[in-house]
Amino acid sequence: MPNTSHRKKTLRQSEQRNEANRAKRSAMRTAMKRADAAIEADPAMADVALQAAFKHVDKAAKDHLIHQNKADRMKSRLAKRRNAAASGE
Repeated sequence: MPNTSHRKKTLRQSEQRNEANRAKRSAMRTAMKRADAAIEADPAMADVALQAAFKHVDKAAKDHLIHQNKADRMKSRLAKRRNAAASGE
């Protein structure tokens, strides 16, 4: 445990940031799962879920929760799945 007052404050800030980051990461993963489920259910109507997932992924990359390349890769894979499902109908 920290001894000095400024280290105690740093610990509090770190815990708050950790909690916020965990919530953002969880929301991003949930949006990705919902987009996947929407693609499986009805590829033609999955656009709304895809937009929400893209928004969460972009925000996570902007906040440095994930790397920009990873965000691009995740979005590309989702779009590929949607296009494959839509063409397979």
